[in-house]
Amino acid sequence: MTPHRQTDPAAPSLEQARRQIARYGLTADPQAVLVAARLMAAGARIGQAGEVHFGRFGLSTGRYRLLADLEDHGGEKSPSQLATSLGVSRATVTGLVDGLEREGLVARRPSTDDGRGNVVILTARGADRLRELAPEHFARMQSMVAGLSVEERTVFLDLLARIVAGIEALAED
Repeated sequence: MTPHRQTDPAAPSLEQARRQIARYGLTADPQAVLVAARLMAAGARIGQAGEVHFGRFGLSTGRYRLLADLEDHGGEKSPSQLATSLGVSRATVTGLVDGLEREGLVARRPSTDDGRGNVVILTARGADRLRELAPEHFARMQSMVAGLSVEERTVFLDLLARIVAGIEALAED
């Protein structure tokens, strides 16, 4: 593996984590706190970069994820299925769908399974938008992790899965 390089001068340091923990008289592991703090900072930066990236195509990250999820599932899903798969609320899905529908990228139609509900469908225009952005999108995604070897990416994916499994520690009551 390649040696660690800190490339973000705004990222917290191990010494800062030690000082903060000591300031409050805690016994937390400074390295564990540092890993979590840097992961949160990286997540925020990736989120901001994602918005810039998808903005090039007239989308937000949320709108792209909804379109891609529809495409991955035959072009049709209920709002509650979308909320579950995207990890957001039904109200968030409603807002995303409203905007995408205004642009003609998705449409709503009555569900054939449940006459009371609607499903969201990916329109031809929405599928075209995904097809148009795909070459640049996937090239930029690949470039983002170009500094990692195949082996490092494999390890990273495993580590990321374990970190994601611990996210509830931040959110639980």
